[in-house]
Amino acid sequence: MELNTVSLSDFTKLANVLWQKGYDSVPQVMRNSGLFQVVPVPMNSGNTREFTEIDGQEYARYKGESDQANRASVQQGYSKTMTMYRVALDIGISYEMRTQNKYPEVVRKLTNLGKQVANRMDLDLAHRITFAHSTSYTDMDGRTVDVTVGDTLALGSAVHTLRGSSSTFSNLVSGNPRLSKGALEAAERLVVEQTLNQFGEKMTMSFNKLWTTDDPNTVNTAKEYLQSTADVEGANSGVKNVYMSKYSHVILPRVATTASGAVDNTKRYYWGLASTDMSTAYLGVWEEPRLKSPSEGNNADDFATDDWNFGARRGYGIATVSAAWIKISKGDGS
Repeated sequence: MELNTVSLSDFTKLANVLWQKGYDSVPQVMRNSGLFQVVPVPMNSGNTREFTEIDGQEYARYKGESDQANRASVQQGYSKTMTMYRVALDIGISYEMRTQNKYPEVVRKLTNLGKQVANRMDLDLAHRITFAHSTSYTDMDGRTVDVTVGDTLALGSAVHTLRGSSSTFSNLVSGNPRLSKGALEAAERLVVEQTLNQFGEKMTMSFNKLWTTDDPNTVNTAKEYLQSTADVEGANSGVKNVYMSKYSHVILPRVATTASGAVDNTKRYYWGLASTDMSTAYLGVWEEPRLKSPSEGNNADDFATDDWNFGARRGYGIATVSAAWIKISKGDGS
C-alpha cells in the first residue's frame, strides 16, 4: 500500500479498521470475568449513578390457624455512588509516515491506540482487587481513587457491618494462605459461615468463580484442582477429586500490579472465590471506546507539525456496594 497516494478520507477509513483491530485484540478480562455487573448508561442522564442493596428476611414465619400472617421485613443495605470519568490518548500520524510509505509504523500506532483505552479500564477494574485491603489509592494520573464499599470499609475487611444487625462479617481468608486444598476449604468455610444478609442471617449464596492472578504456580495449582479427575493430593489415583469443575477459573493478569501498571510481586499470590450472580461490583459504561479522527476543513493538519491527529476516548465509572460476594486471600501467609 502506498500511503502517499491516500487521501485524508481514505486514510481515516483505514485508521478506523486498524484501531478496531487493535481494540478487538484485547481480551478485556475484568469486564468479561463476571465479577462486575456491566450497566450501560444512556447519554444525557447525568454523570453519577447510585447503587444500593435491599435484603428481605431469609425465612417465613409460623402462622397459626386464622392468625394474621407476619409482614415481611425489608432492610435497605448500604449505598454507593458511582461517578463517571473519561480516559483518553492522542497520537499523531506524521507527514513523513504518510509520504514515505512508513506503513508498519502507522499500523503499530493505530492498533496500539485501539488497545490502550481498553487496557486502562481493565487495569482500573483489576485495582479494585489489587487495593482491596485499602480504602483508597493514588492512580497513575495522581488521582485519589475511593475503593471503599458501602459500609465505608475496604473491600477486604474482617469487620464488615450490617444495617439491620449488630453482627459483622469477614471476607478475608484467615492467615492469607497460598492456594491449596486446605486453603480452598478455608475459603469455603468463610462462604458458609461469613456470608450474611443485612439482618445477620446466613445466606446460601452460590460461589461459582475461583479467581487468581497470573502467577504460574497459582494458575497451575488452580487447574490441577479443577481439572484433575483424581484427588491431586490423594495417595490412591482412584480417589475422586471433589473440586473437579466445581468452580470456573478466571485469571486476572493485572491484579498483581502497582498503581501505574508495573509488576508488583507482593501481590502475585492473590486468589479468592466469588459469586457472579450476587456480585454488587458495578461497571457503568457512559461512553464505549471510540476513535476520534480528523476531517477535511476541521484542522485536519496540525499547523505546526503537519501531523494528522487521532485520539481514543472512553467514559466509565466503577462502584462496589457490598463485600459479601467475594472472598480474598493475599496468599502471602500474613
